[in-house]
This record gives sequence, structure tokens and C-alpha cells, in this order.
Amino acid sequence: MATTPQTPLGLFDTDSLIGEEDGAIAATVRKFVDDRIRPSIADWFEAGKAPVRDLALELGSLGVLGMHLTGYGCAGTSTTAYGLACLELEAGDSGIRSLVSVQGSLAMYAIWKHGSDAQKDEWLPRMATGEALGCFGLTESDFGSNPGGMRTRARRDGDDWVLDGTKMWITNGSIADVAVVWARTEEGVRGFVVPTATPGFSAPEIKKKMSMRASVTSELVLDGVRLPADALLPEAVGLAGPLSCLTEARFGLIFGSMGAARDCLQAAIEYAGQRDIFDRKLASFQLTQAKLADMTLELGKGMLLALHLGRLKDEGRLRPEQVSLGKLNNVREAIAIARECRTILGAAGITLEHSIIRHANNLESVLTYEGTTEVHQLVIGQALTGESAFR
Repeated sequence: MATTPQTPLGLFDTDSLIGEEDGAIAATVRKFVDDRIRPSIADWFEAGKAPVRDLALELGSLGVLGMHLTGYGCAGTSTTAYGLACLELEAGDSGIRSLVSVQGSLAMYAIWKHGSDAQKDEWLPRMATGEALGCFGLTESDFGSNPGGMRTRARRDGDDWVLDGTKMWITNGSIADVAVVWARTEEGVRGFVVPTATPGFSAPEIKKKMSMRASVTSELVLDGVRLPADALLPEAVGLAGPLSCLTEARFGLIFGSMGAARDCLQAAIEYAGQRDIFDRKLASFQLTQAKLADMTLELGKGMLLALHLGRLKDEGRLRPEQVSLGKLNNVREAIAIARECRTILGAAGITLEHSIIRHANNLESVLTYEGTTEVHQLVIGQALTGESAFR
């Protein structure tokens, strides 16, 4: 007997756990994605090029750039609202969510948390509107999971700093107006606010990607980049500075990955309800329903975990190892859902006519950036045993 279909998250009634204001923000972002992103994202992905500058201005007008920060034109929302915005953005595309999270939770957050008043006044208001774009230069080609081994150096020359080195896999790098660059100094790792027009700075774009194709990814090259003394981020000394920014950004991935998974699952359910095979709807077969049921369980559990961690963060009680729990579980389950959904669509699942293969390709990047699966397993393992397995 046929019944009225429910949505996967409707089975968990997760909307009842979201406050009215946070829910309204999520609905606003969802409408933006439906109106602005979905009609064009397949073409942007196929071309490997999106109108990022225009989108940044629109996202700034929407109020989502640095939305969970306070002051300087930022909206000052709850972090749960920010997570829900990431979810809706990544339901459109991981590259669009990456634009927002790198801008707000890495570049802006680094200046907001660790910068001087002058640095904040100069950059944050324009970054909140999308007029100025930022990037975050920590990863190097040989030092991803081990940022402490970075080779980029900053040395004093009179009152100035001179930076030399390279950074790799930097979102927004080629189009950024300002880069937050982390470098080794005599006193340890320090952060610098680097206007990208500074002589000696270049950011060649990385091409031939099969993932995050609607996002700009670049190398940063610093060849004798001379900066004034006040380019230094005064409140960040050692690796704790950049790692605090990564923890902030990882939080958005906990929610964002669930957006990609939700979109894949909805697409698979819709397709299965329309596809006829052996004179029946694909959705009526037991094996199809078993796949959908199992994926719905993982989506719902991931969403409940995300909302719980969001509440902890809003209360100031979220610990880095708990962020690792969320990132490890939700991204791992999201990519598993994307791959399983692809099987339901069969050959149709490999085309950009449907969103699933695009999400699956994007999630391959999300799975390994801002902490690989293995790194987060070791963070959790250390929390459980008190023993570090990193060295």
C-alpha cells in the first residue's frame, strides 16, 4: 500500500531542534542556492570556472561572510546558524561553501581573532561585504597534515619582515586581495597579513582538477615579499594560531557535508520514484528501499551530531577533539552516501544532469582537507588514551 513519502530528515524531525531565527537564516540561504547556484552549477563545474567575484558580493549582501563573527559589519549569528548556512550552501556545491568558509572561518577569523585593531578595521568590513576576498596560506606541498614542518620563512630586515616560500592548495588564492600567510620565524610560527598586490607575491591557479571545480584553488609563491612590521598578526604565536582557525573552519564542514549528502539522497529518491524497471518503479524494490533506509539513518545521525556540536559551540564548550568527531563521521558518511546514491541512478548517475557525481567528486577533497580521516582518527585516539600517535 502506497503512503505519502517523507523527507529523510523529516523522519528525524530535525527541524524541531532548530530555533526560529536559525531556521529562517537557513531558509534564506536555501532560496539563494535554489535561485542562484543550482541553475548554473553544472556548467560552472564542467567549465572549471565560476563567477566567484560576483558570487562573493552576492553572498556578502546575503550576510553570510563571517556571519558568526561580531562587529566590523558581520552579522553576529549563532554558530549553529552558520553551520546551517554551510549545509545549505554545500547542498548546492562544496566549492560555494568553501568560498564562504575560507573567507569567514579562515581568513576573516584569523584577523578577527589574532589581528590588531588596525588590521581588523582595514580588512574585515570589506571582507564581510565581499568587496575584498581573502585566502589562508598554511598548507605546503610537502606539509599538509604536518604544518609544523613548513619551509616558508619570515626574517626581520630592519623594521620590515621578508617572506620567502610557497603554499599549496589554497582556496581563493588567485583572486584574493589579502592572504593570511603562516611562516616560520626565529620565535616560532607567526601569521602575516599580506596584501596580494605586494611585490614578490604571486598565486598561479591550479588547473586540471577533477574535484572542487567551481572553486578557485591556487599555489602561493612568496619571493622576497617585504612587509612592514605591522603586517604581523600580534595575537598568534606558534602553531596554536593557525590550528585555532582550522578548528573554526572544520566546524562548517560538519554541517556542510550533510548538505551534500542530503542533496544526493533526495536526488536518488526522486530518480527511483520516476525510473521504471521490470515494469515497476525502481523505488518499489526491496534492495532500493534498503539502500535508502540505511543512507537515511546515517544522514539523520550525522545531522543530529552536527546540531549537538553546534549547541556546544554556541555555549562555548566545544573542544577540538569533538570537532574531529564531527568531521570524521559526517564527511566519511557523506561520501559513502554519494557513492551509494550513484548506484541507484546507474549510468545516469555519472552525468552532470544530476548532482550526485559532482558531490561525490567534491567530497573526495573535503574528505582530506582540513585534516585527513587518519589525522582525525589519531586526534580522537589521543583523547581516548592520553597517548599521542603522531610522532
